[in-house]
Amino acid sequence: MHADCVVLDVDGVLVDVADSYRRAIVDSVERVYDDTIEKEGIQAFKDAGGFNNDWELTYAAALYVLARQEGYAESIETFTDRIADRGGGLEAAKTVVEATLSAEAAERVVGRWDRERLRDVFQWLYLGSDLYCDLEGEPPGGVPADHSGFIHDEPVVLDGTTREWLADRSVGVLTGRPAAEAEIALSRVDLAIPEGHRFTMDDWEEGKPHPRALVTLAERFDARSVVFVGDTLDDVRTARNAAEADSAREYHGIGVLTGGLTGDRGREKYEDEGAAAVLDSVNDLPELLE
Repeated sequence: MHADCVVLDVDGVLVDVADSYRRAIVDSVERVYDDTIEKEGIQAFKDAGGFNNDWELTYAAALYVLARQEGYAESIETFTDRIADRGGGLEAAKTVVEATLSAEAAERVVGRWDRERLRDVFQWLYLGSDLYCDLEGEPPGGVPADHSGFIHDEPVVLDGTTREWLADRSVGVLTGRPAAEAEIALSRVDLAIPEGHRFTMDDWEEGKPHPRALVTLAERFDARSVVFVGDTLDDVRTARNAAEADSAREYHGIGVLTGGLTGDRGREKYEDEGAAAVLDSVNDLPELLE
């Protein structure tokens, strides 16, 4: 496989976020509603598509919990399958709730659905009290004043040999993280990526799997062939959508098994989605491209 440039996702590719972002999703819903989903259920939302933004995944998980409190009896897998059938994402989740509950029950769910509170608690849990005050301002009410933050529980996946290999190539970053949090992760893995070669949550409204950001990076690198390495099916879909939108270039979506998709089942899901390759980790990329 040839690539003029390599574009990397951050979460699940460069750093392991199982005990940071994913933990924040589960714990935020628990703190706000005294009920939550299992951490394993997060992947079902990711696979449904449209949940590259973990705040929106948190809101959708809260919808499921609130619907369950109103008598919704289906499994989280069935709930997310219904979301996928409607195109994925938060609006589809809301539509599923409205379609499966009575009008009165759905109205109660939406009435209790506090996205602003969920976001604030999520950020406080993830960033910790010091970073939260630096980046967000006053901490949300009802939380302990001193919290270290899950952001410090993100093991680095990228090894030194691979980092050195990347340093000699055209490398971009495409992530659903806010810009400030992307900068923290890139500093942690010691990967210097100029701002013009990054797309974060703050840089584009559409989010994955919309192809605009990936196509734009390809144009900025003047690349004829692009590899995009990610840890979700939406990352592979992004590369596939970019190939459809930009026939002048080749786009290869590569999945890694260091995020929520793991083992033989994760490999199978990537392959079913049309991944050009599936790697145990980003550290297998040099061997693939050399």
